[in-house]
Amino acid sequence: MLNFMIISYIFIFGTVLGSFFNVVGLRLPVGQSIIIPPSSCPSCNHRLKSKELIPILSFIYQKGSCANCHISIPPIYPLIELSTGILFTIAPFIIGWSEELIVAWSIISMCIIIIVSDIRYMIIPDKVLLFFIPLFAAERIWIPLDPWWDPIAGLLLGAFIPFVIILASRGGMGAGDMKLLGVLGIALGWKLILLAFFLSTLYGTIAGLIGMAAGLLKKGKPFPFGPYIVLGALTAYFWGRSLIGWYTSHFLTL
Repeated sequence: MLNFMIISYIFIFGTVLGSFFNVVGLRLPVGQSIIIPPSSCPSCNHRLKSKELIPILSFIYQKGSCANCHISIPPIYPLIELSTGILFTIAPFIIGWSEELIVAWSIISMCIIIIVSDIRYMIIPDKVLLFFIPLFAAERIWIPLDPWWDPIAGLLLGAFIPFVIILASRGGMGAGDMKLLGVLGIALGWKLILLAFFLSTLYGTIAGLIGMAAGLLKKGKPFPFGPYIVLGALTAYFWGRSLIGWYTSHFLTL
């Protein structure tokens, strides 16, 4: 019973944070305050009441539309809230109830904000990265990786690889992607950031091919890569060591 209550609290707390991350991801890239003005409908500027701000449930109760103008609410808002709640909830089951859980929740928080801003504006805000750089650095001093220099190597390697790609391809990746991988490297270390880069490229390639086959994307047309970096980083962080162990045991021993 106690475990159920704790898990329920974590999920609810995650959805509330997800609602806040929606605001941060939408407002920071355009230079708006994340506090003032209060949340409102983007179509009619109707100021949202308390009952309209309940994560996920308000969207369901209002049948996916504004209570005032009845214009459809983009489904990304409740999806972000739900995704944050789920990720916060499953993290302790994968990481364990340890200090590392703080790092996990910090990574999830940054990743969710990046998804919102990159999908909406194709921008990875420097202000978000600048906030998480010292946070990840402090967490890795408090909860160190082994060896101690792993976060430094992760930062340098995470930024260096996309930097080389940018130079070689003359714009094949964005500077925001490079900075994001560098910041994630602090938390993940050099091995996992390498895996994250490989996985994000794999995910992005698959999504791009599917998008072009479906006529949703055109060849040569840019699309937000940040969500695929996020997906690759979360996969590497949660399951990377198992994936590396499986790969080395099956292929490097041949």
